[in-house]
Amino acid sequence: MSSVRMEKVTRRYDKEVTALDRVSLEIGSGEWVAVMGPSGSGKTTLLNLLGGLDAPQEGRVVVGDLDLTRLSRPDLIRYRRERVGLVFQQFHLIPYLNALENVMLAQYLHSLADEGEAARALEEVGLGRRLRHLPSALSGGEKQRVCIARALINRPSLILADEPTGSLDEENERAVLGLFQAMHDRGQTIVMVTHDLTVGRRADRQIQLEHGRVAGEFLTQAQDEEAIDEVLEYLWLRVEGDVAAHETCALGARLATPHLLDRMRARGILVPGAEPAFSEKGRRRAESLIRRHRLAETLFSETFQMHEALVEEEACYFEHILSPAMTDSICSFLRHPPACPHGKEIPRGSCCAGKPATGETGTR
Repeated sequence: MSSVRMEKVTRRYDKEVTALDRVSLEIGSGEWVAVMGPSGSGKTTLLNLLGGLDAPQEGRVVVGDLDLTRLSRPDLIRYRRERVGLVFQQFHLIPYLNALENVMLAQYLHSLADEGEAARALEEVGLGRRLRHLPSALSGGEKQRVCIARALINRPSLILADEPTGSLDEENERAVLGLFQAMHDRGQTIVMVTHDLTVGRRADRQIQLEHGRVAGEFLTQAQDEEAIDEVLEYLWLRVEGDVAAHETCALGARLATPHLLDRMRARGILVPGAEPAFSEKGRRRAESLIRRHRLAETLFSETFQMHEALVEEEACYFEHILSPAMTDSICSFLRHPPACPHGKEIPRGSCCAGKPATGETGTR
């Protein structure tokens, strides 16, 4: 059963502004969904409706077994207190309460304050040594982690996050997204509003809003194809017997949701069946992708002497843009190497016909 269901929901703020226009969508229990789109497209309004902070003029909002559009104000307060965790970009911490007290305040509103439990929640988000610090003494990333601890203290089944990394630097963004990934792994449903394409790709699914309507599940066709490529790479590693495929291709593993796998079957990239398996079309596409990636790794590592971390980053980029002619040129320049620097086989191409694989980089 869906954790969240919106049925032809419309929210108008006046005769001139329609924030959401007959929006219908379903979000499965335990799913991580990123809500994306330009400013003014209705993203925050959608989040407020799911949190019971706002109500539609038309349609229904159902979360679990509750129809939010039929709940009284006291029942909506109870719903937010017991079932929802809210994480905002602005933090909304009480400035004269320290980190521990801010989390305990959320406990008090839910049931009873428990200092030990609040301390453990902060330790789980890496703030065990910052319990007694006021918000003014915390960095932006630390404030956001206090917000996450506060949101999780009532063990909610639904997490609603509005641009939770919007004001964070890259290092703190990674830390906060790691916490959201841990929530997702525990089976909590996450609905996250974000403008950041990188953040959006961490989710199981992306919902694009435009002018108050659902415009699609991916921002562009190119992004959709790139997501399929990531899944194909992950599946190829599994076929090769890579026991660390989930770590080696973590993004592909996350994107391999039942929804995307079904679309790949419908397009003939995978064959029908419970377990994902390549069709001939899918195998050729995956083989070409892996060949481009591993040739790029070899070029950057052995010819350009790049640092290993940069090699992987650049190879991931080039695997999506190299043309067949350029791929063959690189392969010929490298003298048709049999394996990449990590020892994984490089699939042969048409340029390799009758050519011995030397494993040496080309010199001219």
